[in-house]
Amino acid sequence: MNPRVVVVSRRSELDELLGRHGTRGAAAYFLKQRGRDLVEVEARHAALQKALTKVGSAIPVDWRRGRVVREDLSRFLFGPEDVVVAVGPDGLVANVAKYLDGQPVIGVNPEPDRNPGVLVRHPAGALRALLRDGPRTEDRAMVSATLDDGETLIGLNEVYVGHATHQSARYALRTPDGGTERQSSSGIVVSTGTGATGWCASIVGDRWAAPDLPAPVDPELVWFVREAWPSPGTGTELTMGLVSGSGVLEVTGESERLVAFADGLEDDHLTVGWGQRLTIGVATRRLRLVVG
Repeated sequence: MNPRVVVVSRRSELDELLGRHGTRGAAAYFLKQRGRDLVEVEARHAALQKALTKVGSAIPVDWRRGRVVREDLSRFLFGPEDVVVAVGPDGLVANVAKYLDGQPVIGVNPEPDRNPGVLVRHPAGALRALLRDGPRTEDRAMVSATLDDGETLIGLNEVYVGHATHQSARYALRTPDGGTERQSSSGIVVSTGTGATGWCASIVGDRWAAPDLPAPVDPELVWFVREAWPSPGTGTELTMGLVSGSGVLEVTGESERLVAFADGLEDDHLTVGWGQRLTIGVATRRLRLVVG
């Protein structure tokens, strides 16, 4: 059976504006009120459509095809023989990674003047050769968060644990080396090497003696507590460290409702109730990113 190429994209800003306002005229008026121009939005939409057209024409005619937008990823069934082509910003690769199990992912960058291209490394014109010649892949570490009831969340960049509104959250922390501390903070960020260039990078810049950040392929995580608050009942000694191998970071809820979400997708989260334990570690699953 020939492989299936599944093209993943997100709705363009123009699509979202038209869905909300109905017509181009209404969308243009909305943007003008905010100091923006519809021309820019239309140009970005055209760049995405051009890339999607090139991607479609590069797929061999005898290969099967699939198509899914980001909003429907949780309902889409990927097969083991699929080749996934993510057309969009770098974050789209992270969005799709959690739903895969070993399928290669080719990131296509439709706007190289806007997207850094850390994960979407390829122009649409390179896809034909990548599919024909067999791509070279890089296995990137992922992070998993598992509740004591068995619910699990997987992320490519990072997992955040804290209050849903990012206000003060209370919990008990247990580190991989056995250290324990009750804390009150604005949350914990546990990052892979891939995520170390994102949210984690903004945290580590403010930390003295921070641990070395892992590389994307390293089976290791780095974690940081955000804005730990000292009080008679809470401490600030355990605020950063590494998780590697089979080690885990344990968080036991001491607030009514904490959440854990991955890669910025707050709607797709685990709820940590009072007394529930969440364990965070290196996922057994890895992202097979096509690098050349």
